[in-house]
Amino acid sequence: MIYTVTFNPSLDYIVSVNHFKPGIVNRTVAELMFPGGKGINVSMVLKNLGYDSVALGFMAGFTGNEIVRLLEEKEINSDFISVAHGMSRINVKLRSDEESEINGMGPEIGREDIQKLYTQLDKLKEGDILVLAGSIPSVMPESMYMDIMRYLSGRGIDIIVDATKDLLLNVLEYHPFLIKPNNHELGEIFGVKLKTKDDVIPYARRMQEKGARNVLVSMAGEGALLVTEEGRVYESMPPKGEVKNSVGAGDSMVAGFLAGYLSSHDYEQAFYMGLCTGSASAFSDNLATKPEVEALLKQLGK
Repeated sequence: MIYTVTFNPSLDYIVSVNHFKPGIVNRTVAELMFPGGKGINVSMVLKNLGYDSVALGFMAGFTGNEIVRLLEEKEINSDFISVAHGMSRINVKLRSDEESEINGMGPEIGREDIQKLYTQLDKLKEGDILVLAGSIPSVMPESMYMDIMRYLSGRGIDIIVDATKDLLLNVLEYHPFLIKPNNHELGEIFGVKLKTKDDVIPYARRMQEKGARNVLVSMAGEGALLVTEEGRVYESMPPKGEVKNSVGAGDSMVAGFLAGYLSSHDYEQAFYMGLCTGSASAFSDNLATKPEVEALLKQLGK
């Protein structure tokens, strides 16, 4: 079974306004509402691609109940821990001449809530897959990802980590199955600017030297590359399309890679599936669907 963890889920309220102006009343021309958070995005895209998962994490208040309801509506399994204080956040994303975001804070997560998560993780067994994605709320230990990987070490669970900076670096000694930084995040770790795929490859290999098994690097309009545990490098420009939405594209790439790998156990196929799934979300107002991904794979001749 695949499990995803979203420590700070959200209701993503996406509004479109023609020529937004501050200081006056603006009216929307389109509105969308989704359950949000990086792990939840992975679960939703996996479902679109035909793979079930269980979404774990923390929820609170009426917004938390709505997140669960929306996931149930999409037939996505969840087992969120209900937190007593606060409410799950609402993230407002404004699409206009410029794209802006206002992200909420989220509930107060206590030690007893974290312990309940470890009790859930004890249910994972050999062969299961765990996706850890996104930032850690300020009320939780910064070492949370590392603590979880240490706790699960040696149990035969493949763990995917999509995080940044120390949150990512600190897990490498526990040999995550896959990490997915973008080129800017990878460059930030080493204090360099990485603009081309040739720039990225040696630093992806350095992440492997530190313990990562496979390194998938997204590069927006420059496509992506994968350095595998077998030493192979796969790289490609993205398929052609109009970018409409940056939200969830990276999470979609993770989901696509995972779906591609589970269906083939071939890293090359997983790479192209990830690339096209991330692109499909970027080219859509919603998250990638299977027909959209298949059309982009066909465009690339895959």
